[in-house]
Amino acid sequence: MCGIAGTYRWPDGKVVTDRLTETLAHRGPDGAGRYSHLAGDGEVHLGHRRLSIIDLSETGAQPMVKDSLALSYNGELYNAPELRAELAAAGVRFRGTSDTEVLLEAWRRWGTDCLPRLRGMFVFAVFDERTGELVLARDQLGIKPLFLLRRGEGLVFASELKALAAVTGGALQVDHGALVASLLYYWVPDSRCAFREAEKLPPGSWLRIRPDGRVERGRFWNLKDVAAEGRERARAGEQPDLAAIVEESTRRHLLSDVPVATFLSGGLDSSYLTALAARHQPGISAYTIGFRAEDAKFEAMPDDLRYARQVAERFGVDLHEIEIAPNVLDLLPQMTYHLDEPIGDPAAINTFLICSAAREAGVKVMLSGMGADELFAGYRKHLANLLALRYQRVPRPLRRGVSAVVDRLPVASARRGYRSVRFAKRFLSFAELPEETAFRRSYTMYDQDELLALVDPDLAGTVDDVLTEHADVYEDNELDDFVNRMCLGDARMFLPGLNLAYTDRSSMAASTEVRVPYVDVEVVKAAFAVPGDRKIVGRQGKAVLKEAATSILPREIVYRPKGLFSAPLRAWMSRDLAPLVREVIHDGELVRSGFLRRDALERMAAEDAAGQRDFSKHLWHVLTLEYWYRDAISGSGQSTRLTA
Repeated sequence: MCGIAGTYRWPDGKVVTDRLTETLAHRGPDGAGRYSHLAGDGEVHLGHRRLSIIDLSETGAQPMVKDSLALSYNGELYNAPELRAELAAAGVRFRGTSDTEVLLEAWRRWGTDCLPRLRGMFVFAVFDERTGELVLARDQLGIKPLFLLRRGEGLVFASELKALAAVTGGALQVDHGALVASLLYYWVPDSRCAFREAEKLPPGSWLRIRPDGRVERGRFWNLKDVAAEGRERARAGEQPDLAAIVEESTRRHLLSDVPVATFLSGGLDSSYLTALAARHQPGISAYTIGFRAEDAKFEAMPDDLRYARQVAERFGVDLHEIEIAPNVLDLLPQMTYHLDEPIGDPAAINTFLICSAAREAGVKVMLSGMGADELFAGYRKHLANLLALRYQRVPRPLRRGVSAVVDRLPVASARRGYRSVRFAKRFLSFAELPEETAFRRSYTMYDQDELLALVDPDLAGTVDDVLTEHADVYEDNELDDFVNRMCLGDARMFLPGLNLAYTDRSSMAASTEVRVPYVDVEVVKAAFAVPGDRKIVGRQGKAVLKEAATSILPREIVYRPKGLFSAPLRAWMSRDLAPLVREVIHDGELVRSGFLRRDALERMAAEDAAGQRDFSKHLWHVLTLEYWYRDAISGSGQSTRLTA
């Protein structure tokens, strides 16, 4: 895992590339390199920061240059051994044992046709000295990020957006549409970028730029097509052996020349991976977290530690427990910087602290259970949306009565929160809406009216655009299976936009590589070949994955209540962060610029403090957005007043 950067026919390209690469130092503290060459009437410069995982010698150093091809690559190829064998049989002679060299030779032999054959996580830039062409590519599911910016016939790219912002001298303009989207979701969708000129290379795609300035784009993998193929497999009665597929993916993800550990929350996904990993790598280490007792009690959080200990003892895992009692006032701006864009999920803090502890113990690589909930319908929202269909059949007068009663219930007292009340209020906020609107409302922060009341009135059209974009993506399929439609929506939006994004940024901030065996092309193909009625059975989400996991895990782990990889936000808001919330409402840049409306924020804070509604996540995201916005406009010459 590494950081890549570069310029193509860009003014002062050498200096810019060096600065880009320096900004990415945390992604690769083990080495740095740069490659330069003529490209038409300009130059190309490739930069690289190395986190040495496979082939720790200099034969794995980058940028890698061999027989007129130059490659700067960030990622891991889990089928590199098979590709190496095929290429060697065709006469390729390898200098080292890195997957980087395998990728370079695969590109030489097959060009863009090699991309669908790659099994792993990756972004890379490859330059051909003979043609002067530069190609950028990103993995199928968007596990690894790549930001780029084009001006005229030139291009600059990097693994992180902050690098592009640094080398453009603060000249990038904030995209208020992306900020509106971040308010809705508490993250910026992969289709948008927080700065106007910049963009993210879409998952499963490539971009080629030529010396004459022409740009060609292509797509080599599309989740919509994978889901459609899975539907046909299911109709034909073809059922994947999920247990075998997940185990094979986990085994491949252990490929490393340095120690590998796991996240172990005690929940199904991480427990299953840890048990499988321990089968292939006995004595593997695992890391788990706990919170201060008073914070966990206030939040009514389940005790996950005992389940993690049970799994560790059963499978001979070396468990490391980390109590999280962070100084959130210090961590908030630090995490905002590392996350690149305004992401309001406090789970990013958990990931950062776990990876930091693992790195201090000498661990560079960790396995995460990320992705199982999205692909196998494991979130409460999936079950809730199914239950909403039944709720809509309840007589309307009875529904009105239920809503009136729940609306009066408090979500918290002075000493603890009431999780069941929060869930009930959340459910009733979308239970009677049409499918796409209900699904969006079940996991986003605001409905349309609330969002319009929160932002500048001039942004009403932007709000409409953001909501329309969600509808367009969600409805862009031919699936007749409600559960799999939700899973496809999550895999296209929620997974790359939030969970994979914060996992990459938080882990790399601690110079640690996180691998996600569930977000593997073969697991994804299998997931969409499973009908929705096997994913949710009764009130049991992820039923098919649980069935597979019983081959190795005890039933009390498999069928335990679902935990949350989150943080005690209400406790933090009521104590540590309350003064900061008041400051941001009364004197924050977002309010002073006119982007956010003070009266709406004041109402939100008052209702949260009174315990009538739970706005802790909303207010946390406002804080992350405020810190991000301050950084974005500081020293940039941008006006702090919002302009239409």
